[in-house]
Amino acid sequence: MNNQQHLDVARSVGQEGIVLLKNENDFFPINPNDRIRIAVIGENATRMMTIGGGSSELKAKQEISPLQGIKERFTNAAINHTLGYASGPPLYSRTEPSPYDADSLREIAVRMAAQSDIVLYFGGLNKNHLQDCEGGDRQEYGLPFGQDELIEALIDVNPNIGVVLISGNAVEMPWLKDIKGLMQAWYLGSEAGHAIADVISGDVNPSGKLPFSFPVKLEDNSAHYFGEISYPGDSINQVYKDDILVGYRWHDTKEITPQFAFGYGLSYTRFKLDQIAVDKKKYSANDKITITANVTNTGSKEGAEVVQVYIGKPKSKVKRAMKELKGFQKVAVAAGQSTQVNIEVAISDLKYYSESISDWELEPGAYEVYVGTASNRIVKVLKVSVE
Repeated sequence: MNNQQHLDVARSVGQEGIVLLKNENDFFPINPNDRIRIAVIGENATRMMTIGGGSSELKAKQEISPLQGIKERFTNAAINHTLGYASGPPLYSRTEPSPYDADSLREIAVRMAAQSDIVLYFGGLNKNHLQDCEGGDRQEYGLPFGQDELIEALIDVNPNIGVVLISGNAVEMPWLKDIKGLMQAWYLGSEAGHAIADVISGDVNPSGKLPFSFPVKLEDNSAHYFGEISYPGDSINQVYKDDILVGYRWHDTKEITPQFAFGYGLSYTRFKLDQIAVDKKKYSANDKITITANVTNTGSKEGAEVVQVYIGKPKSKVKRAMKELKGFQKVAVAAGQSTQVNIEVAISDLKYYSESISDWELEPGAYEVYVGTASNRIVKVLKVSVE
């Protein structure tokens, strides 16, 4: 069925999935009551993302575009939109030049940006072949269709720019230091535009966290680090040399700084973690570790934080990541208030797969419990032992 209740759920899921990655000088949220000129630039402001991509395609009854969501919420602002770039097939209005005339599209966008108070750039990837589509991998880590150059040109005429990436994966960001705000909005489905406008306007405080690390450059990924035999292979053979060190496990263990880390995500308020403790220091095989922490909202808006617990085994007799996520809890906290979280981790979840016995095995000895709000934002490390 496609009823209002289902659309409400889709909108709520979209709201919680959006990840705020950069917010210099509180660029976001943008006050919907302000009478300002907003330039909405980018093909992804209007392009449907429920279609295409192979088996990820949906048969949605409707899809609210980011541009529609912005127009509906920011009724006091003067909203102008232009593509800036085009990916094909043609998705352009009759008042615009052909999408294949990249120079003209860029020129119009730059002129619009220069005449606006704020620029909201909606770019990223789409469901085209060789992008977020089955049957063909991406050919570059940078943004396609000249978007990197377009963003730089927009920054030159209006530094008051926020970027909203519509994509299913990370991209290179050579312009990151020069923009004010950055959101990762993924593919949010039927209510995408409403969910995005809810967060941009501040009606909803963002609380999404990255489900994987965004590397600075492609070679920072474990698969690419080992050369072509690891990825993409020689067309017949492909060797998984990264082994168990995938994603944040690779970045942590090899001490490679990511662009944005696994578990990372900002809010319109600020949180403080303290009073972090475990219930005891020694555990047996059938025990559970109970981790407690106090979460205080030190800002002026209600928001939600995700407390994350990682556990590592120093000097393990087998190859392991420095630490691995073993538990998390998301809590909503009113401004100026505190709440306690309790996260349980079973000792049995600390087992590793032993190749010598072809089964899971628990290694006794010292372990380290990392508590924080992202894989690289650890507030406290606690030492425990397993007998």
